[in-house]
Amino acid sequence: MIRLFQVSLYFLVAVPLLLFSSCVNTKKITYLNNLPDTNYVNAYEIGLAQYSDPKIQPNDILQVTVQTLDPQATSMMGVQTTSSFSVQSASSASGNTGTTIQGYMVDGNGFISIPLVGKLQVNGLSTTEVKDLIEKRATLYYKNPVVNVRFVNFTVTVLGEVARPGQINIPNERTSIFDAIGAAGDMSAYAKRDDVLVIREENGVKKFMRLNLYKKDVFQSPYFYLHQRDVVYVAPNKSKAITSNAREARILSLVSITVTFLTFLLYFRK
Repeated sequence: MIRLFQVSLYFLVAVPLLLFSSCVNTKKITYLNNLPDTNYVNAYEIGLAQYSDPKIQPNDILQVTVQTLDPQATSMMGVQTTSSFSVQSASSASGNTGTTIQGYMVDGNGFISIPLVGKLQVNGLSTTEVKDLIEKRATLYYKNPVVNVRFVNFTVTVLGEVARPGQINIPNERTSIFDAIGAAGDMSAYAKRDDVLVIREENGVKKFMRLNLYKKDVFQSPYFYLHQRDVVYVAPNKSKAITSNAREARILSLVSITVTFLTFLLYFRK
């Protein structure tokens, strides 16, 4: 009976130790953990990085709409005689999901061709600048035209230690690193929040920037706001590698302890 008690005691002590060994330090999974405690009383303020509109590049797809309140002008142009109309694209492109995206594809030389407006060089311009350019040309045909231009395929790719890695279609051009991570289902407990890599292509050059999401200074980084086709990579921390390698060992240990305990239990019951 003494030996049975010793085995039982070993089992009761070993199991909790194995379970506690897999616990994660909560401070390591907390964003912006260097904010001062005073923000429990007063709001803490920090300046944001200067936002700049993303620039259009070849292979971007743009949605362009022109609206007018002059039905007579629209009928003269051979379009529907309604109080408003949209200039629809004659071209389309296939997205990564297999769906067809309607819009104007920017060709390899940075041009788009719009009916009546003509061929426009848009490479390196923002959607606001393209809107103004089209509006000037549209006034030759339309009375008080209202022009809207937006990205159809504004995408960001989030990879690594997030719940749903993959390419994300962003409806809003003003998208931050936190917006993208949130859209990917947030980081896992094993993510390196102090080493988030942003990969950006500008003028044919790849740029790499690492962000520390523990620090409030991330809001002032020029990479805080993401650009079209940015790639965000969230690396796993050391505990993920240790956990992955140790998980099978812990399971085997628990099985071994359980089998040993049951064996001794059955032996002493005889």
